[in-house]
Amino acid sequence: WCQKPVVNEELLQSLPNLSIVASAGVGIDHLDLKLISSYSVKVSNTPSVVSTDTADLGIALMLASSRRIVEGHQIAVSPHTQHFPTDWLGTEVSGATLGIVGMGTIGYKVAQRAKAFEMKILYHSRKQRNKEEEGTVGAIYCKKIDDLLQQSDFVLLSVNLTPQTQKLIGRRELELMKPTATLINISRGLVVDQDALVEALQNRVIKAAALDVTYPEPLPRDHPLLRLENVLLTPHIGSATGQTRRRMMEGMVESIRAGLAGLPVPNQVL
Repeated sequence: WCQKPVVNEELLQSLPNLSIVASAGVGIDHLDLKLISSYSVKVSNTPSVVSTDTADLGIALMLASSRRIVEGHQIAVSPHTQHFPTDWLGTEVSGATLGIVGMGTIGYKVAQRAKAFEMKILYHSRKQRNKEEEGTVGAIYCKKIDDLLQQSDFVLLSVNLTPQTQKLIGRRELELMKPTATLINISRGLVVDQDALVEALQNRVIKAAALDVTYPEPLPRDHPLLRLENVLLTPHIGSATGQTRRRMMEGMVESIRAGLAGLPVPNQVL
């Protein structure tokens, strides 16, 4: 659990009868698939069960950041509060433009939820959804990510971490975003250039960031992201509900049993 033990060559050599590595969640960026495959070991993950909760969290981060929920709670419970400020304002979500980068299962579920807020939904993805799927949620495909960044009030990242998506959002991309925009990351920390993000937040290049993921996790306690008022951080809790974590474990056990029995492995990663 939590990427331990590390599946490296030393481990693989020490376990000559190893049949399968079962990984929780959808991300497999911590596994060297070529190395593992060279030892004839199978890999499985649990992609579908995490999608609903992770999409819920993406919407929760958008709402919490835009309506300044954490700051509001602190005002409400502070022993120093004598009245509530009337000029303390958030940002409207309903009717705003949401740009989703990565329209896989999680991204599409985010779009389904955003539709209920009457949001204009743009998306950029490696593969365009079919017209029926786009029409169901009212999503508009942006072939170029630049077009999405320039138009969106909220930019939500839900891509897998690959060599192509590492630091997908850097200084150039942040400067393309609106100064009133918020960046939401529910994918992986390395998808964003954190140094560039800190600079953009400090200089108000963008308005705010809501991040469930960072690099590393947790951040060093003196990291500047921890001190910025326009940042909302959660501890990588996209799939963290009791129901989903149980389904993840059940899925892993199912894959392990199949692998040991020589049967087709559910959710095998090829």
